[in-house]
Amino acid sequence: MAGHSHWAGIKHKKGRADKERSKIFSKISREITVAAKLGDKDPDMNPRLRTAIQAAKQANMPKDNITRAISKSELSGDKIYENLRYEGFGPLNIALIIETLTDNKNRSASSIRTVLQKKGGRLGESGSTKHMFSNCGIIHIDKSKIKEEEIFEIAINAGAKDCIIIKNIFEIITEKEDFYKIKTELEKRIETFIYSSIEWRALNYVDLDENGSKQIIDLLTALEELDDVQNIFTNAKLKNL
Repeated sequence: MAGHSHWAGIKHKKGRADKERSKIFSKISREITVAAKLGDKDPDMNPRLRTAIQAAKQANMPKDNITRAISKSELSGDKIYENLRYEGFGPLNIALIIETLTDNKNRSASSIRTVLQKKGGRLGESGSTKHMFSNCGIIHIDKSKIKEEEIFEIAINAGAKDCIIIKNIFEIITEKEDFYKIKTELEKRIETFIYSSIEWRALNYVDLDENGSKQIIDLLTALEELDDVQNIFTNAKLKNL
């Protein structure tokens, strides 16, 4: 779940092997369980849970898996999960923000540090890369679902920062704090989104050649193998391999 970026697009085109699908289901299940534990188990009353369930459906996760993950929230009383953010650099000094959902921050930090060092990167101090990104909400809606004038009006009235057209989608950008409020307003009119999440978006991207792109993809793939890692954001503009 490495952010909705060029990296995500490359992964999607390569197709998802069973192992990768299983890993994605595991990460989404953890988010569903934690969201249900921290809030209402009814997704209509819990925006974080609702967003996690939508991500599960977008990944074609079976309904039974979703139900099981919600039920698990009642059984995981001994485990306390935290959302922790790590910042660092990859090869070619590419900036990274790595979001985790973990019950053991020492394990998370150690495993992330090891992967970065093996792949020619390094773990940074808190704040070392954050200033290169904007923390914002992103919502993608299929253009066929709603008229342009209507989506722009809803987005503006709800307080969105911007609403732009990218090929066949409307992209709505929100302040992080307004994400769930604006998403709820849009849900009154549209049942399904192509994508919705809170991201770290690079303010400026670094263009990479084929060799540099391979190095960064190798690093991102290794980081995503870690169970605690939920999302990875980078300022690398990867060449489509």
